[in-house]
Amino acid sequence: MRSNAYNDDSITVLEGLEHVRKRPGMYIGSTDERGLHHLVWEIVDNSIDEALAGFGREIIVTINNDNSITVEDSGRGVPCGLHKTGKNTMEVIYTQLNAGGKFGGGGYKTSGGLHGVGGSVVNALSSYMIVTSYREGKIHQMRFDDGGKKVSKLEILGDTKRTGTTVTFKPDPNIFTTTIYNYETIKTRIRESAFLIKNLKMTLKDNRTKKIESFVYANGISEYVAFMDENKNPLHNVAYFEGDYLVAEANEKIEVEVALQFINAFQEKIVSFVNNVKTVDGGSHETGFKTALTRAFNDYAHKFNLIKANQTLEGTDIRAGMTAVVSVRIGEKLLEFEGQTKGKLGTPSAKTAVDYVLYEKLSFYLIENKQLTETIVKKAIKEAEAREAARKEREKIRLDKKDKGEKNISAKLAPTSEKNKEINELFLVEGDSAGGSAKKGRDRKFQAILPLRGKVLNTEKATSESALKNEEIATMIYTIGADYGPQFDLKKCNYKKVIIMTDADDDGAHIQVLLLTFFFRYMRPLIEDGRVYLALPPLFKITKRGAKEEILYAYTNDEKDDILEECKCPTIVQRYKGLGEMNAEQLWDTTMNPETRTLIQVKLEDFEEAESEVEILMGNDSLRRRDWLENHVEFTLEEEEEI
Repeated sequence: MRSNAYNDDSITVLEGLEHVRKRPGMYIGSTDERGLHHLVWEIVDNSIDEALAGFGREIIVTINNDNSITVEDSGRGVPCGLHKTGKNTMEVIYTQLNAGGKFGGGGYKTSGGLHGVGGSVVNALSSYMIVTSYREGKIHQMRFDDGGKKVSKLEILGDTKRTGTTVTFKPDPNIFTTTIYNYETIKTRIRESAFLIKNLKMTLKDNRTKKIESFVYANGISEYVAFMDENKNPLHNVAYFEGDYLVAEANEKIEVEVALQFINAFQEKIVSFVNNVKTVDGGSHETGFKTALTRAFNDYAHKFNLIKANQTLEGTDIRAGMTAVVSVRIGEKLLEFEGQTKGKLGTPSAKTAVDYVLYEKLSFYLIENKQLTETIVKKAIKEAEAREAARKEREKIRLDKKDKGEKNISAKLAPTSEKNKEINELFLVEGDSAGGSAKKGRDRKFQAILPLRGKVLNTEKATSESALKNEEIATMIYTIGADYGPQFDLKKCNYKKVIIMTDADDDGAHIQVLLLTFFFRYMRPLIEDGRVYLALPPLFKITKRGAKEEILYAYTNDEKDDILEECKCPTIVQRYKGLGEMNAEQLWDTTMNPETRTLIQVKLEDFEEAESEVEILMGNDSLRRRDWLENHVEFTLEEEEEI
């Protein structure tokens, strides 16, 4: 799809670069590793926009030895003539915020950069940037130092027959907490981009390690779905649908692509994009997708008498075990986002467009694949039955006030005395002994304690029906109070923090992983909202036997060694084997007191990567797990010294 002219007059300037270096978080979200990599996405998205406009079929990203980044494309090249502001156009693009051909200038019809921050912000946050434009038979170049300061005027280095743009930049170490780029992080992103544009070749080079990988996919998002469902026993080959929808009032077409596949599982995965930029919070295009899918399956089920006339399959039951990619391309006139992060599409016509395109094409697909459709419908009915059984189990826990024995662990919950959801905390504690100390040591106003018996069920291997009937799983769902799966409602969550508190040993670590797997599969918004934490209890209690006895705590072996080295008096070192060895006061001081404790917040930065690793490490495929461990874990025969 080729766009309008991309020249000097098509560049529009909205405002300057003030405040970028002073407040980088406003433009790239953070100055940690995530913000560092965001700089790469901004420059790569510019090159992708050229490919979307029909210019250039290869993009090369290079991590240089000094951790600078070079992005090369074979597009039209950055315009280098005189801009209407009186400055050179290249200088305008890379020194003025929101200057480019994507803001009403006619350079691009659709663009991922429409909701990005652009090359100017990358320049502002870099020690240096060098831009080279191959255009109109000439090689043009400019260099900027110290956050966008022009070193010299535009230079013409010579003649050329190629077209395209090369940008090299080095993040400023005075702004970022780290300037070391992660190969796998960049690889994941550029592979994703290659999936989204058919036949676009994305190459990643790492000069630090001499590693080179290229990605190109003739079947686009169909191959993306197949990649996500690798080794998952799919029920059918990936189904692909595409089409256009004309928004009459704007005289603009919305392009729609959908690829989906069902596997023999219950997890639902929908990944959506607008103009090749991921919409992490979904939006109107995802709503249209879900509406069309639910309507098509219900129409089929009613037509062929698979369900009763007054019965309706719920969308969440139909989508169980489904992996889908929804990609739309929308022009500037129609593009709307919700919220500051712009991770959720708000364009109303996108819902109509996806619904219209998908419903028509999916309806034909279901009729042409009757056996598959009936299998999915039966699977949805079974999911509905499991959901209802789980609801009854949770209701039973709520109503069963008479049985206070070991069989009902809800009776072990020590609730908060206050009902403030904005400050209340839930501690999931390993075992009754630690649970008893935690109950005595807690601040009962805002800290609830739920002891867990033994190791929690591995919800990655269990069916949804068996998982939801599991007593401890059902109790956690009831206690947290926000339901589970697609029905999970963060607004109903009873706690601001859910804290996993286990022993500092292998069994404790295993319980942590089992609980995190449960939250990832059944309550993912809890992790995404930053409400899941790991408590960090000390490993050692060190008693100094001087004139006045003093107790210190060490959380690592190195910290213990440092304390012992500094001590000038006799000491007694106790290695805690479990939380149960601490009395209530010690547990409060070290692990539960908000003024003195250390918590590790669980974050979800890359869903696809997390999804893959949970499947490998917690799933049924032991060979994949062994391969992963051999490639990611260094084993040693040395044993830790016993204290």
